[in-house]
Amino acid sequence: MFRLAVTTLRYRTAAFLAIFVAVLLGGALLSAAGGLLETGLRLNAPPQRLAAAPIVVTGDPAYHPPNGNGAAAFPERHRVDAALATKLAGTPGVAHAIPDRTFPAVVTALAASPNGSPPAGAPSGSGGDHTKPYGTALAGHGWASAVLTPYELTAGHAPRSGQIVLDQRLAGSAKPGDQVTVAVSGEPRKYTLAGLAVAKHQLDNPAIFFADADVAAGVNGPLGTGSPSGPDGIRDASGAAGVDAIGVFPTDGTSTKDLAKHLDLPAGVKAYTGDDRGAAEFTGIATGLPLIIMSGVFGGMVAVVMALVVSATIGLSVRQRRRELALLRASGATPSQVGKMVVAETMVVGVLGLVLGLLCGRFAGNWIFGMLTDGGIVPAQLRFDQGILPFAGAALLTFAVLRVTVGFAAGRAARIRPIQALAEAAVPPVALSRVRVIIGLVFAGATVAIASSTPFMGPTNAAAIGGPAGLTGSIAVAILAPLVIQRVLIPRVTGWIEKRGTAGTLAVINLRVRAVQFGAILIPITIATAIAVGNIYSQTTQQKAAVEAFTGNLSGDVVITSTTGGVPASLTEAAGSMPGVTAVSELVQSKGWIEEPYDKSHTSDAWPLLGLSGPISKGKVTKGSLDDLTGETIALPPGAAKKLKVDVGSDLGVRLGDNALVKVKVVALVEGPTGYESLLLPAKLLAAHTTTGLPSQLVLKTSNKKAALKADLSKWPGTTMGSRDVLGDGLDTGLGVDAWISYLLAAIAVAYTAIASVNTIAVSVLDRRREFGLQRLTGSTRREVSRMLRLEALLIAAIGLVTGLITAAFTVLPIALATRGLPIPSGPIWILLIWVAVVLLLVLPTTAITGRIAMRAKPMDALSTPVG
Repeated sequence: MFRLAVTTLRYRTAAFLAIFVAVLLGGALLSAAGGLLETGLRLNAPPQRLAAAPIVVTGDPAYHPPNGNGAAAFPERHRVDAALATKLAGTPGVAHAIPDRTFPAVVTALAASPNGSPPAGAPSGSGGDHTKPYGTALAGHGWASAVLTPYELTAGHAPRSGQIVLDQRLAGSAKPGDQVTVAVSGEPRKYTLAGLAVAKHQLDNPAIFFADADVAAGVNGPLGTGSPSGPDGIRDASGAAGVDAIGVFPTDGTSTKDLAKHLDLPAGVKAYTGDDRGAAEFTGIATGLPLIIMSGVFGGMVAVVMALVVSATIGLSVRQRRRELALLRASGATPSQVGKMVVAETMVVGVLGLVLGLLCGRFAGNWIFGMLTDGGIVPAQLRFDQGILPFAGAALLTFAVLRVTVGFAAGRAARIRPIQALAEAAVPPVALSRVRVIIGLVFAGATVAIASSTPFMGPTNAAAIGGPAGLTGSIAVAILAPLVIQRVLIPRVTGWIEKRGTAGTLAVINLRVRAVQFGAILIPITIATAIAVGNIYSQTTQQKAAVEAFTGNLSGDVVITSTTGGVPASLTEAAGSMPGVTAVSELVQSKGWIEEPYDKSHTSDAWPLLGLSGPISKGKVTKGSLDDLTGETIALPPGAAKKLKVDVGSDLGVRLGDNALVKVKVVALVEGPTGYESLLLPAKLLAAHTTTGLPSQLVLKTSNKKAALKADLSKWPGTTMGSRDVLGDGLDTGLGVDAWISYLLAAIAVAYTAIASVNTIAVSVLDRRREFGLQRLTGSTRREVSRMLRLEALLIAAIGLVTGLITAAFTVLPIALATRGLPIPSGPIWILLIWVAVVLLLVLPTTAITGRIAMRAKPMDALSTPVG
């Protein structure tokens, strides 16, 4: 039977090629999913700026709920007490303990080179003295921390007060002694370039080093007018104390790992060694839960879809080989032998596809991980780990899925009765069993029930509840597809098709009689349309709803943003006197948790925190006043206050994004958009506990918007002014991981739809050689037969798109109702148009090409064709 199975491969190229590609793609994607899982578990991020320190001590970057499960990454830098560096330096076995704190510093102007050309590092088109910042915002450090990289001077000397040392990449053609303008915490200051330095290994973010004395006193304090506004190595102007990290160097002969384990550290502070040190340097590397969730959902969906495609392909092949298998049975083959033949021929192709898929797994993993880093889902510095285990797991899972799927198909083949198979070989029956119809109706009822309940859920739960409606609806269509085609859809379009002449009449007859075969084409199109369109538009709808809720709850006509780390205090003061400005408010965004009393509704899932300093909130104040939102105060949503049993005048303990527990007094109860409520705090208080220490935006109310937009901001390099449309730019809606899961699922749907559709169409058309030969013998021309095929393909594509869109609507519309209050989804129309084009490009060219191949032989030769 094995020799016979191998022989049949040459006659069933289309079907087995589809299995080969499906298994190849499945193996590659499962390997990639395994790599994401391993990366999320290991969380290896090789350090860069702190690479020279064998041990790095910093605050635990993950928040652990006191009465809840799970963990979440702190949105801000969790700093530690600066005095800890002195304590660690006196620990036996420690040679040096060097603190470091990063603060906003951006080069905004370099001195012109002697020939008048712009510096090499300047932006294109800028002159020798420019105001457009370049470099990274969080680049400021004290010179003492240069050894943590290490940096070494290539020119000049260490900085003294009023001087800086630049990473050579930022200096361009500037040389020691030149004047350099640096925006420190948004305030431009002039410094003398003391020297140039180069890191001994590759760094993503080039550094700007200041004199340690200036940093200790407040970078801008002794060098400019006004109060210090930038963070320093000990304390910034807002009052937030601490350092980002402490580099610990063991004495000679002291084990790094042993020393790290025995350091006396306060609660919430950790010591990192090896590649784990990256968690102390880069934000966001605290918990691998997003990657773990994504890999689980992604890998599971790949396995399920692969099983469906392989099963459908094998099932179609078996169904179209009924005559062949019946003859085998009639000539003496046992059911077991027939089953073994089907298993053998499929496993040969499947194992070859699996081997090649595993070889492509590394490329697939790097590609997907690269998209995640580019999309900001995971830090770019996180290393993608894909060892032997992901490949072994992918091989085992793919082989198991393939073997189980083939086993079911082989069982169907073995049960074929010779006489019955010969009778049904030409045209399979359309009637469905009662059990199948009941199962289909159950899934259809589940789809309606899910869609009906979704609008009553909050925005947070709407996607989780409503998302499965697309899948259950697709399953219902897949089960009932022949009846849907024959009894529901065809009667409604019969008149339109029959007007297309003889080809149209034949197309209608074929669609009725061959509803089973056309149902096999309809199923992948419907499922893919439901998954792709449903997932994408669900995400765009939720994203738009979150942005609308945030921006709609804030008044203001003009928004000022900065690329130098935040909006400085001097700009806030100056904005109040700009032409046409009637009110000004700083805007700070972060996340936090209510711990006293403990809020069980937000454990690892944080509350959005919004810092304001002016009257721009449009929320309805039900009690208290936002005029009192100053100092250490907070405004709560009424629903949250009721759950916590607090009121205006009550005291709360709020854990902010940098792990600081602040005691605040409730001064107002303010309603927000349902499902999108935030905790309101004074901007100064919240900004003090952010990584930059500065507001992210400045919102202006104006009486004359045009006049306000003409205000001169040249004094603050890197600042831009725009309309309120920019309020939502960079808003963290919390949908990042969910969105990428949806997009990856849509990509899987597209890939497997291409495989399933092309294969099913090709096999179905090629199997009709004898039918086409008979039509041509009775007077039809090749053109007429081709036109009939085009009409069939066009109608099936249209039906698949319509049923898929209807199925997707059971997901998208209820989610839109739950998040926006209206059953109107959001998202670009071009996504839908592209998908329609993709389906048509899959169906029509495949039908035309395979139809041409099927009619290549002479009509009499086609009638004697033994196999499809």
